[in-house]
Amino acid sequence: MAAEKIRIFDTTLRDGEQVPGCKLNRDEKLIIAEQLEQLGVDVIEAGFPVSSPGDFEAVQAIAAQTREATVCGLSRAVENDIRVAAEALKPARYPRIHTGIGTSESHILHKLCSTQDKVLERAIAAVKLAKSFVEDVEFYAEDAGRTENAYLARVCEAAIKAGATVLNIPDTTGYCLPDEYGAKIKYLRENVRGIENVCLSTHCHNDLGLATANSISGVLNGARQIECTINGVGERAGNTALEEVVMILRQHPYLQLDTNVISQRLADTSALVSTMMGMLVQPNKAIVGSNAFSHSSGIHQDGVIKNRETYEIIDPRTVGVADSSIVLTARSGRAALAYRLQKLGYEFDRPALNKAYALFMQLADRQKEVVDSDLHSLVEQENLVTAN
Repeated sequence: MAAEKIRIFDTTLRDGEQVPGCKLNRDEKLIIAEQLEQLGVDVIEAGFPVSSPGDFEAVQAIAAQTREATVCGLSRAVENDIRVAAEALKPARYPRIHTGIGTSESHILHKLCSTQDKVLERAIAAVKLAKSFVEDVEFYAEDAGRTENAYLARVCEAAIKAGATVLNIPDTTGYCLPDEYGAKIKYLRENVRGIENVCLSTHCHNDLGLATANSISGVLNGARQIECTINGVGERAGNTALEEVVMILRQHPYLQLDTNVISQRLADTSALVSTMMGMLVQPNKAIVGSNAFSHSSGIHQDGVIKNRETYEIIDPRTVGVADSSIVLTARSGRAALAYRLQKLGYEFDRPALNKAYALFMQLADRQKEVVDSDLHSLVEQENLVTAN
């Protein structure tokens, strides 16, 4: 049985770019958008057109450039926002307007200074107006994670009737636990008339480190689109990391869920976004961090050398990394040293290896990492004799 496809909605250029210091110009956005299309994402949220003339131009240019992916522009439930987004998206082959409004008690009372009924009216009007410009309209219920389910269901049902094709259920503050977020998606599937005719989407933030877990829980309960960013960039603690959800689904084929993402391009895409945004990827970041396929513990190194799958559940080549890395430190064992020496062309018998290891440990205790040049020097200076 073929796996069901989960749509990947990439918002690196909109939500991700809102990070302080990560501003991208038009040309940089075009380069990243092209890379995202080559990566195989289904939807590129290109920006928030009404926010600035520069963002309008960038969305317009991305819309004109993109051939296969849907190009999406964000708007609030404000008439001018929607009209400007529609204008920016005119060149798009597959345009989508993403409009919505806050639905939680906190947003309604403190941000919008409104009522549930008035918010419902604004939601309906926004979707109807967007629908007059494009067929594909996504509605977001901002702060859905903290919105009471019965009211959220009312808003979603009204948005469907108004013409929405996608319903975005954001955990805007990263508050939900995975079982709570999954239960929310399940509740909507069971209590919203017409829900079978639209796509439910997750949009989870990482304030408590649960964005990826919540997104997967949403998918397991019926969501069929995940909104995410490269490297998990985004406001505050960031968004769901695209590379994580893609590989979670791929590494669990029994779920019968997959994406169109070409995983071998993940590492290059991560590096491109990191460089252009000037935002380093933490070394221990899942999938794309520099340590994701590195091993320095002697026990782990011995296992990986004998069989990679003892400590790696992902073949690094499937995400665009050439190979695993054996890093020599004071925690490394003889197996790792012999492996690296062999790679450098040295082959020792057991007595010579023991001598080399003793010298290596003295060096490793003095510095954080022993690199290839150190090993060459060690062999030459100590006049170690190889087995050959």
